[in-house]
Amino acid sequence: MKTYRFKLYRSKKNKKLHRLIDVAGRIYNHLIALHRRYYRLYGKHLNVNKLMKHITELKKRRRFAFWNQLGSQAIQDIAQRIERNYKLFFKNQKRGIKTAPPSFKKIRKYKSFTLKQTGYKMLEGNKIIIMGNVYKYSKSRNIEGKIKTLTVKRDLLGYIYIHLTCETKETAVEPRSGKSAT
Repeated sequence: MKTYRFKLYRSKKNKKLHRLIDVAGRIYNHLIALHRRYYRLYGKHLNVNKLMKHITELKKRRRFAFWNQLGSQAIQDIAQRIERNYKLFFKNQKRGIKTAPPSFKKIRKYKSFTLKQTGYKMLEGNKIIIMGNVYKYSKSRNIEGKIKTLTVKRDLLGYIYIHLTCETKETAVEPRSGKSAT
């Protein structure tokens, strides 16, 4: 696996990506609140399958219709991130390591969302389609291998980067003899 990082050129279309990252932050906070409420009521951990079932019901409501802007796989990735964090929290609690459970994040400080299979398409040159819009990025090197995921990240200055995780052929590591060539 190899990850390439490219910076998107600034344009007015980037506002849509900023909005999508904000939507991902709202979904994250909602799911954290849901987890806490479920744990307070039942004393059990809410697994990812129940969480995804609940999300599909919420997306049908008018109040949460804006969640449909973000792809379903991106929402599933957010739920899986929360699931991983809670599992790690409970695992550390059993070991006696003092840690805090996953907490709320400010929406403006939420940084990324990940698209796994759909929602993006690479075009010729330095162009990419993300969620229906064409964006240009500064292509510093060629992409090798098959693209597995695309992560759209926002840094603290508001610049947007795309991270392409590609599956590449692993090169075999040659064992060293410990002797220098003379």
